[in-house]
Amino acid sequence: MMAAAMAEQEGSKGSARNRGGVQRVEGKLRASVEKGDYYEAHQMYRTLFFRYMSQNKHAEARELMYSGALLFFSHGQQNSAADLSMLVLEALEKSEAKVTEELLENLAKLFSLMDPNSPERVAFVSRALKWSTGGSGKLGHPKLHQLLAITLWKEQNYYESRYHFLHSSDGEGCANMLVEYSSTRGYRSEVDMFVAQAVLQFLCLKNKSSASVVFTTYTEKHPSIEGGPPFVQPLLNFIWFLLLAVEGGKLTVFTVLCEQYQPSLKRDPMYNEYLDRIGQIFFGVPPKQSSSYGGLLGNLLNSLMGAGDEDEDVDDGPDDSSPIELD
Repeated sequence: MMAAAMAEQEGSKGSARNRGGVQRVEGKLRASVEKGDYYEAHQMYRTLFFRYMSQNKHAEARELMYSGALLFFSHGQQNSAADLSMLVLEALEKSEAKVTEELLENLAKLFSLMDPNSPERVAFVSRALKWSTGGSGKLGHPKLHQLLAITLWKEQNYYESRYHFLHSSDGEGCANMLVEYSSTRGYRSEVDMFVAQAVLQFLCLKNKSSASVVFTTYTEKHPSIEGGPPFVQPLLNFIWFLLLAVEGGKLTVFTVLCEQYQPSLKRDPMYNEYLDRIGQIFFGVPPKQSSSYGGLLGNLLNSLMGAGDEDEDVDDGPDDSSPIELD
């Protein structure tokens, strides 16, 4: 008993000494960065990372790289910071750490500090999304997508922000971003098209809850849309009726609706393609033998809608069953 207690005491002392040593090293690293010895500090961070990893101290390695990356970002050392950010991901991948909101927020923080035009940022976000779903090839954790979307929105990168919102569960955030996007970059005559595309794509991703929220929030908050429903714009009325039809699940209602609003649906050649997929998911319409579109547009549509995906289960969350590209 006494021997075990002494061993435990020695172990705790060793752990405390080790932590004290780590803190001293961190202090030296911080001092090196503060003095401008960036290269030396960067190399020392890397050395410590691989030392920790070889000892299976994955959490310590990850935390040290995260604090180091933030330190380098604060001194404008983008390359060193991006390199340590990738090491954070490496530690996560090799440790098989469970996905937590704190870890997702840490990854989003690193993403937000990276140069928006750097190739490292593209590599980082791709790898982070893959890790967030266990490397399963799915499209990424909805919470991480939401955090990325918010960062891109702040940067006024509406196009990519929209992509990530579509893979989150944040219909309200998506709508608010689209209101700003439409108001600052779009034509007044196309205010209805911004939300129509988002609703149709949410439905293609089997996320009818976010489709409904994005429509309601957008139409309530957009300064160029007068009260409704019904709306002045026929396309908005179509989307309103479509969401009601999806809830009801009656094929005849869906069919008549699409026929009656063909003039509005012809404003974008993709609308009817989206509706073909929506018909399959929510109304039991058999898939067409072949798409009316070939080449690049056909490939885009297939990747968006997950052509060949046999799983037609519908839920209220984002569907991650297949790769997606958005126009």
